[in-house]
Amino acid sequence: MIIVTGAAGFIGSVLVSALNASGEHDVIVVDTLGSGPKFKNLRAKSYADILTPSTLLENLRAGQIKPKAIVHMGAISDTVVTDADALLENNTHYTAQLAHYCMDNGVRFIYASSASVYGDGAFGFDDSDLVTPKLLPMNPYGFSKWLFDNMAIRNGWTDKIVGLRFFNVFGPNEYHKGRGASVIWHSYQQIQETDKIQLFESHRDGIGHGDQKRDFVYVKDIVDVMLWLINQSTVCGIFNVGTGQARTFNDLAKAIFAALGKTPNISYVPTPANIRDHYQYFTEADISRLRAAGYTQAFRSLDVAVADYVQGYLVAPQPYA
Repeated sequence: MIIVTGAAGFIGSVLVSALNASGEHDVIVVDTLGSGPKFKNLRAKSYADILTPSTLLENLRAGQIKPKAIVHMGAISDTVVTDADALLENNTHYTAQLAHYCMDNGVRFIYASSASVYGDGAFGFDDSDLVTPKLLPMNPYGFSKWLFDNMAIRNGWTDKIVGLRFFNVFGPNEYHKGRGASVIWHSYQQIQETDKIQLFESHRDGIGHGDQKRDFVYVKDIVDVMLWLINQSTVCGIFNVGTGQARTFNDLAKAIFAALGKTPNISYVPTPANIRDHYQYFTEADISRLRAAGYTQAFRSLDVAVADYVQGYLVAPQPYA
């Protein structure tokens, strides 16, 4: 049995689909569905049960379920949430409770960290345990993820569990995230409404408008890494997960227009004042540690991934993976 938390969310739901495609149907999905549309991400999938996060802990502690792996994707993932206490409870302390259970019971534990722990990138994007304590996250979300990474390193857990620092993930099943959805999703909606894409202006000398760079990584590549790790019980530690190649937002916009067979039409607007001071101008995953651990599969190029997402899901009438 494999347990996936955050299973109705973006990455978690794509992972459930991939598990099913690999022949794994003994899956328990864990999430809070509320009154929103996330339930749609759990349709046309095979799993044994749906539990809430609190019920999961109760059942684990009571010995009612005995998984071989827990893949913990559940979290408050909105980077502009300012309630640090809620973030600590959900992203740090709940993760610690699951990690303790797994380590005490010989269960494989894989959890989602975040590239937001790197802050403005002043210390680079090195996932070394020696660098992590020096990092300066710039928002409460990144801080909550950084705290657990540090907890794992300080207590020597990184030789027993796996943490994954996802960079800028995009792909199917993110529609419900609203403002937290990827630039690709928002840009596609803009093109449908206005036939153009608006990007943020640069407010830094030497960097042109739209030339801010991110490591954009396709959710299907993220899931491929997790499937590999589920079956590699000797591979532990905290790993960056990205393509290892930063691309500009202008590159991204052009790839979206190309996927739609349209001529690029890009305009620029000032970066909102509430995020301007901590806006990242460059992110790029150093994936040498992941490669050294034995992961050899190539990541899709930006153009290939965007075309698959746009044509396979956004243009399609049923945009669910």
